[in-house]
Amino acid sequence: MKTQHKFLPALFPALALVALASCKRDLNLVSEDTISDATFWQTPAEFELAANTLYNGLDRFGFDDCQSDIAFNFPNSISNGSYLPTQTQGQWTTSYDYIRDCNKIIAEGATATDTAIKRYVGEAYFFRAWYYWKLIESFGGVPIITKVLNTGDTALYTPRSTQSQVVDFMLGDLTAAAAVLPLQSDLSDPDIGRVTKGSAEALAARLALYEGTWEKFRAEPNASHYLSLAQASAQAVMNSGVYALYTGSGYNSYRYNFIEAGDDSRECILDRRYARNILGQSYPYDCDGTGYNPTRKLADLYLDTTGLPITNAASVFEGYATYTSEYMMRDPRMTQTMTIPGTLTNRVFYPVTKVANWPDHPQRNFNTGYILYKYMSEDPVANNSGQNGDASLFDFDRHLIRYAEVLLIYAEATFELNDAISDADLDLSINVIRDRVSMPHLTNAFVTAHGLDMETEIRRERTVELALEGFRWDDVRRWKTAEVEMPEDVRGIKIKGTEWQTYPLYSQPAYQNNTDANGFMITETNRKFDPNKDYLLPLPTQEVALYTANGFTLAQNPGW
Repeated sequence: MKTQHKFLPALFPALALVALASCKRDLNLVSEDTISDATFWQTPAEFELAANTLYNGLDRFGFDDCQSDIAFNFPNSISNGSYLPTQTQGQWTTSYDYIRDCNKIIAEGATATDTAIKRYVGEAYFFRAWYYWKLIESFGGVPIITKVLNTGDTALYTPRSTQSQVVDFMLGDLTAAAAVLPLQSDLSDPDIGRVTKGSAEALAARLALYEGTWEKFRAEPNASHYLSLAQASAQAVMNSGVYALYTGSGYNSYRYNFIEAGDDSRECILDRRYARNILGQSYPYDCDGTGYNPTRKLADLYLDTTGLPITNAASVFEGYATYTSEYMMRDPRMTQTMTIPGTLTNRVFYPVTKVANWPDHPQRNFNTGYILYKYMSEDPVANNSGQNGDASLFDFDRHLIRYAEVLLIYAEATFELNDAISDADLDLSINVIRDRVSMPHLTNAFVTAHGLDMETEIRRERTVELALEGFRWDDVRRWKTAEVEMPEDVRGIKIKGTEWQTYPLYSQPAYQNNTDANGFMITETNRKFDPNKDYLLPLPTQEVALYTANGFTLAQNPGW
């Protein structure tokens, strides 16, 4: 059974009363029927109750990679460059709400000597870093708030820190968290799913890689410092002996890792957890209807079975002539992320009798021609239950940090730090990932012999392994390649000169007349990316105006 931290609605007004009571320092008496600082922050159980609220903001399932170039459902304003500033922004508001909760827990536990209380203070340090991460990946540098603010406090108008200053602050929080959090291997019910030392070290590795590569490709001075931290933090997770890739489903372990079989495996470092009849999700229905369609950009990134790009002259790639040919002789992750057309599977609405999969049936979004397989559960009960919000019956978890990412961080940080990587380091990282799907090892000799580029291959490995998990937009921005890749047309399957040309849907003029010179479907064109502003999103204009109205300055991001 999975452990689910279920946060009861009654908890929220209780914590609000705690915060309110902390402002009323002039009172000498404490009401016996009111929760206040004087009565609440006494035991580990109370700190645990407060820390539980921090898990509520963890990312649920979504279509994050539609902000990039490897997934598409409908035009996305971030992806196509048409995004406009807004008065308010949900991630900004939500993150600072949770940061306030973290600050409260940290302040109340500052002098604690009880080891159990220190653990929950450690969780608050972790989550403060997590919610600042959610801010910097959109906005860059933001105001650093370290205490609970009340009306009239001038710290409400704290100016922005630089991105690197915020990263340093977060890394400090994660060091504090790692010092007091338990190992994941030491957890048991009902604590499975809480953050651990490995969670803190893995997030530190992610942050340091992000900042290190952001600085390297903008010729900023401290890139090597952050890349070294990324490498060391990833290595700490690897050397802990706690984590491993999920291999419990044999050849199909990659795909099954993202549905029920992969829950609570040793690959999981931080999950957004679900449990039937407590908190459910309807993601397979969402993907089936709204769509989370791979694009040609993603499809063409998968290597052939010899380890070569499909554009290499020596590749065994079989081309596009038939419905299925482009899927043949490819990295198995391709066909565990996308369904081969015509394949019989169980899926939503077809819980018992398998159905043949085509771009327009049973999947209902056909605007790239590729069919999603990743996240498609085989649960016969949930697949026949419908979309019912939190009462939905799907309960597989969303992996927010998993061990494969740590291995990829180690490989990339090592390469970017030295502009080279040894075969021994590749065997510790990328080749462990490739072994799960029986792909040939990446070696320096292979790269040289076939005229490949090691940096490109490391980035390729990251993109295909983490495909449709929400990393791509961050990656192309930190690599500073977004200005080249994001304006490109979004393309889908090859229609002209293939079997798809006579497929009933794609034989229609709307598709026949909307292909490129090579016959590939054009899904979206006239995209743009302004390198002077689009590497960051604009701050909410209401926040900027509020600072100004009170005589302070909250600097807007350049170009906005």
